[in-house]
Amino acid sequence: MEINIEAVLQLIKERFRNNKTYFAETIGVDPSYLNSVLNKKAISHSPKICKGIKVYCEKNGLNPKKYIIY
Repeated sequence: MEINIEAVLQLIKERFRNNKTYFAETIGVDPSYLNSVLNKKAISHSPKICKGIKVYCEKNGLNPKKYIIY
């Protein structure tokens, strides 16, 4: 699994008013680590971030396949 960075950035922009810290807290990951992944300074296949995005999508009626590449 890998994070679709562009789609996740769009999700953050649309649903979290571009607040990456709030998104990180919502999906249960460290904001600084999420920021590193989104800025391509860390690996984009973090299981914890992928799981958090998947759970968020399921709770909010979104398709996780848009945000996670399987």
